[in-house]
Amino acid sequence: MTHIQVLDIHQEGDSPIHRLDARVKLILTLAFIVAVTASPAGAWLSYALFLIAIGFIVGLSRIQPSVILKRSLIAIPFALAALTLIFTQEGTRVAAFELARWTLSISHEGIIAFVSILAKAWLSVLAATALVTTTTFPHLVAAMRSLKVPRVLVSIVSFMYRYIFIIADEALRLHRAREARSASPKGAAGGSVLWRARVLGGMIGSLFLRSYERSERIYAAMLSRGFKGDIRTMRSRDLGPGDLVTIGAFLAYLLGVLVLSLYQRGT
Repeated sequence: MTHIQVLDIHQEGDSPIHRLDARVKLILTLAFIVAVTASPAGAWLSYALFLIAIGFIVGLSRIQPSVILKRSLIAIPFALAALTLIFTQEGTRVAAFELARWTLSISHEGIIAFVSILAKAWLSVLAATALVTTTTFPHLVAAMRSLKVPRVLVSIVSFMYRYIFIIADEALRLHRAREARSASPKGAAGGSVLWRARVLGGMIGSLFLRSYERSERIYAAMLSRGFKGDIRTMRSRDLGPGDLVTIGAFLAYLLGVLVLSLYQRGT
């Protein structure tokens, strides 16, 4: 498994966040994302308060903030899909310029909407990154099952995590085989762009067929052992008073920030 350090970002620790029940962390992470999403556009103070909450959690977890920040940057490319709001949102015109035969105008409301989406996406990914960095994947799967998440979804997530490393290694072997067979005496591997595209398509098709055949063999083996679509785990303990207090305090904080953002919008 050569990709575990890249794909599995969990970091061991003995902090209060690491010791917290996985169900509590999962509930609070989902509540945080819902609160961030429900906050109106342009609620900058609320966004700052959400960020302070994430900073407090990262501080308690004793994980270097740079690790969380670097991994959260994955949200930026996806949020850039909302860049068109700058030009399509109606409102006060800030600037305008000519592009071929079209005139594009930038509105103040469009800028606020785009930056708000960018901030919400980044905050949500920050929370999710903090969750997976301080919680092992088996504990997350057990927490999902304990919280009555549909067993089909739990099974899909569990198998995806379990076999993504195998598929990644399979892809790496195909890549090495391609490099070994396309060497050139001049030191440049491969041919034209069309040739490379054709070889890449063949590699993707081969990887799909191998993955499909592997899944069929695994599924047949699981059926022969009595698998009925449910991932069985040991019975988890009930949430204690400390867990309930943590949930209540954090939900109260999120509710207060959300009410503040709605109040600011009303004024």
